[in-house]
Amino acid sequence: MKRLATISIILTSAFCAYAQNVDKTVTLDEVTVKAAKVVNKPDGMLVYPTEAQKQASNNGYSILEKLTLANIRIDNINHTITAIDNRGSVQLRVNGIVVGKQEMLALNPKDIAKIDFINNPGVRYDESIGYVIDIVTRRSESGYTIGTDVTSALTTLQGDGSVYGKWNRGKSEWSLSYDVSGYKNKGEKSKQLSQYTLTDGSIYTIERNDVESLSKAIAHDTKLTYNWSDSTATVFQTSLSGAFNNTPDNYNIKDITDGSRQYQATSREHNKSLSPVLDIYFFRQLTPRQSITANAVGTYISTQTGSYYDEGTPYQYDVDGKTASLLTEVIYENRLKPFTLSTGLNYSYKHTKNDYLGDASALTKTNNNRLYAFAEIKGMLQPLRYTLGAGASYIHYTQNGHIYNFWTFHPKASLTYQINNSMQLSYTYRMQDVVSRIAMTSDAMVRTNSMEWTVGNPDLKPSHDMEHRLRFSYNTNRLQTFVDGYYKQCLKPNMAHYERTDDNKFIYTQINQKEIDALDAMAYAGYWLLPEKFQIAAYGGVYRCFNFGNDYTHCYTSWYYVGSITAYLGKFTLQGYIDNGNLFLEGESKSYNGAYSVLKAAYSWRDWQFSLSWANPFKSNYKSYENELLNRNLYKHTIGYSKDSGNLVTLNVSWRLSRGSKHKSAEKKINLRDTDNGIIK
Repeated sequence: MKRLATISIILTSAFCAYAQNVDKTVTLDEVTVKAAKVVNKPDGMLVYPTEAQKQASNNGYSILEKLTLANIRIDNINHTITAIDNRGSVQLRVNGIVVGKQEMLALNPKDIAKIDFINNPGVRYDESIGYVIDIVTRRSESGYTIGTDVTSALTTLQGDGSVYGKWNRGKSEWSLSYDVSGYKNKGEKSKQLSQYTLTDGSIYTIERNDVESLSKAIAHDTKLTYNWSDSTATVFQTSLSGAFNNTPDNYNIKDITDGSRQYQATSREHNKSLSPVLDIYFFRQLTPRQSITANAVGTYISTQTGSYYDEGTPYQYDVDGKTASLLTEVIYENRLKPFTLSTGLNYSYKHTKNDYLGDASALTKTNNNRLYAFAEIKGMLQPLRYTLGAGASYIHYTQNGHIYNFWTFHPKASLTYQINNSMQLSYTYRMQDVVSRIAMTSDAMVRTNSMEWTVGNPDLKPSHDMEHRLRFSYNTNRLQTFVDGYYKQCLKPNMAHYERTDDNKFIYTQINQKEIDALDAMAYAGYWLLPEKFQIAAYGGVYRCFNFGNDYTHCYTSWYYVGSITAYLGKFTLQGYIDNGNLFLEGESKSYNGAYSVLKAAYSWRDWQFSLSWANPFKSNYKSYENELLNRNLYKHTIGYSKDSGNLVTLNVSWRLSRGSKHKSAEKKINLRDTDNGIIK
């Protein structure tokens, strides 16, 4: 009996140890998570929203807003998601598919299984992407979903409305959505002090203060998608979408104090664009371990813009822009026993033709070919997890007689040491070459005001960036904490360059200069004071940047903080959020993006949800941005205010009706998109 008892204890202990090991690898699909709601990975973390968070949310923005993801600002009023630390753009996905506002508004939070928050993207992602948020959901096997989401500001003219529908039958799913949004603001004003050091050494001062402004815009977006999936073995999807944006006749009237002269100047702008997109996607599970994925996206962008400004003398130009692009990618994945291998090939072609008419006369024709190949392996050597990858690209670029050929290299390595079930230590190194955006490689020249011009530079070369990140994290069922250190070194980056001509014209362009370094140290903590009822989260840190130009050195240190609190009270949900904005210095420009705060109350009733938001309370004249230019020959200090964004009260009403049984939907693993029209501003 003693031997039998001993054997039983040993087997039970072994089974428990095995179960704990399975929990650490996190291969959960339909399992309800009762332990830690956050599980760390080498490239980020898996977040499992609670039932209270799902029930209190009505769309994709709403559920993400309640998670308080580090360095991510969720604006559920304007339906935007941005990175507070300015480290890169935020890419949104649902089941691996890159999505926009329409899909996020149509998302049913109750269908969410988990959220993959990638704060350390691998070599397959574009260098401009700093964060990836992939929301994994289940879809109906048969049935339908219809709904609408309407947001209207009560203190200004601003609104956003969408309708959507999904129909499922067997292996097929059809979805259709339409969204219209617009605004009309008269409360945005700025004031600017500019000091120009002339060739004779004297300082010429110009003050530009807004006295009246009008900005308005309307946007229409529609998308039709067909998806066919045979469980997770085969997936075929095609979608056709179209976007139409119109900003008609926006104007701004300024009081100008130009030396001893005083007068008023008027600027006018209009913009109209149309962009259809065709997206075809295919996935095939070749064997239980091997899969292949292919994606092709064709995009056309037609843009007509106009600009007029009569400071000093009238200056007017129009741009007729045409852009066509083809993006293709193929990825092969093999889950081998020691590691998982992913390798892929990406080819893109883009043709841009922008005809500048009027005072900025130029014809810019650009052809850009890019071939990119990458390989990455992910594995585990208990208790160490690793990711090793490398990518290389060849870029062939032609523009108005300029011909360039670039080779770029993108290696990356991540190591994660699991100290115990709650603690882990990780380190990541990444190196990449970053190519400047198309507009700044144009050879067009446009006037900004009576003294300043913006000129493109076709001779820009890619910069060479190296990043290091060290993170220690500790998670329990109710507590999530981590401390993060980040260092980035940019060699030969595209930095602002100001030239003063002999006739006292001040020209802004970009050239490859010495170096930009950035150091960021932060700490994060999130805690459930009452499980499923009351949650608080806060994080903050210090950001230090170093800018070494060819003829200047600028350094700057800033502090930042974020705090949130959420209470789930049955059908009611109360939220509060605050951050102090983003302060940074890049090149010779010290910038501040405005702080943001919001109080929100929501109520759910059957298939309806009503929420009332009060953004930037007690700020009648909200400071939206501030910029200080530190060039030795040109000093500028600009502050922008928005009365419409202060004390902004917004009402949101959503309704969703769903019928059908659920199963896990297949995930799309390739996502291509092009929105750059290449127009210099």
